[in-house]
Amino acid sequence: MLQFPSKREAHVSKDQLIVSVKWMVDREVAVCGLFNRVSRRPKVKTFFVLISGLGDGGAWYSLILALPFLYGQSGIGTSLSMVKVALVNLVLYKIIKQITGRPRPCAVSTNITVGTAPLDQYSFPLGHTMHAVAFSIIATSHHAELAWVLVPFNSLIALSRIVLGLHYPMDVIAGGLIGGYVASVLTTS
Repeated sequence: MLQFPSKREAHVSKDQLIVSVKWMVDREVAVCGLFNRVSRRPKVKTFFVLISGLGDGGAWYSLILALPFLYGQSGIGTSLSMVKVALVNLVLYKIIKQITGRPRPCAVSTNITVGTAPLDQYSFPLGHTMHAVAFSIIATSHHAELAWVLVPFNSLIALSRIVLGLHYPMDVIAGGLIGGYVASVLTTS
């Protein structure tokens, strides 16, 4: 028989949930602060700004344009799949960012310095990782030899956004999961 919790039990559970979420957010801010300290070294910051900038789209646009020249007809199909996934991811990204409205770590903690200008106001989910994971799944499913470049590149993009004070670890994880899901759904349909 299904039993619902009493009002008192439900209230305690809600309070516990709030405490748990606050605890998790505090830990995420602390982790971001640790990663962000690395960016105070000029050469490290320059490296991660460059990686983050490539993840803004330049590297992916170049790959989409290069695939047909490298792989012929197969490359054209891969590029078209990447464009299709990019459009779906962009719409999802915009909707989720507006719904969640999560402030960036650099806006939450004075101990976290922004390493480069953010592309928009909110943190969740990480669009860079959404696109990187989705594009890499599509590209490597057709051209497996690209994995040795794309997998480390994805990792650096994700790391750069935390190091530069723009995203939380959960933003990275959620972006990767959403991008991976969209790519897998659209490539199997």
